[in-house]
Amino acid sequence: GRTKEEILLTAHICHPSLANDNLSGITLLAFVAKLLPENPRYTYRFLFIPGTIGSITWLALNQRKTKNIKHGLVASLLGDAGGFTYKKSRRGNTEIDQVVNNVLVTCGKEYQHIDFFPYGYDERQFCSPGFNLAVGNLSRSQFGQFPEYHTSADNLDFIKAEYLQESFEIYQHILYTLEKNNYWINQNPYCEPQLGKRGLYDSIGGFSDRKEMQMAMLWILNLSDGEHSLLDIAEKSGYDFDLIVKVSELLEKKKLLFLKPQSHLDT
Repeated sequence: GRTKEEILLTAHICHPSLANDNLSGITLLAFVAKLLPENPRYTYRFLFIPGTIGSITWLALNQRKTKNIKHGLVASLLGDAGGFTYKKSRRGNTEIDQVVNNVLVTCGKEYQHIDFFPYGYDERQFCSPGFNLAVGNLSRSQFGQFPEYHTSADNLDFIKAEYLQESFEIYQHILYTLEKNNYWINQNPYCEPQLGKRGLYDSIGGFSDRKEMQMAMLWILNLSDGEHSLLDIAEKSGYDFDLIVKVSELLEKKKLLFLKPQSHLDT
């Protein structure tokens, strides 16, 4: 990645005969790793470890590395027909919590959010009070809430490729949003800048809805104060995140925005 800030993605490997409760997470993350974009913003760390003892051991041996972990997800139970379940991080209001919520709301699929509780998968180790990392758990059916859980019925007949593909696409959407969720600063913050002389009215001709694009531009210019992310702006304005990203990139080209300096973790 271009920075030392990390996205942690982990799956447990200690239930070798269970398709949904073990192999689905491993398979999904293997494809995520294979299809990472070139030159991503974040550095990606993939952990394939035994549940509980694996995360405890890794954390004990790598405590100094945890300061680089900005976001994280535990991947499990991703091949069944259930709706999506997101268990929030211990803090409950981190960027990963916001991004997963936004993706699930906009994807049009059945989902539920549950608050953090100190039982479950390895999120409970990463979210222990000494570390308190921004790590959530995104699955389909919640663990222990379906009859096949931890039985021989959790086999390859129980999971379906279409559900695993759907889960993979949700994970990809989450990572895309994290990669693009920048904080910008308006270079002309004292009243609205004159857009015509910068050729911005000509530039919006390529957008299907000129009025929507123009309003998105005004929202971005007003809220690009270094305190609002692009996702914050999308949620406040009601416009699609992809539109906000495209318009912010246009405004950067016109030298109306610059990126907020990154943290001390950056290379």
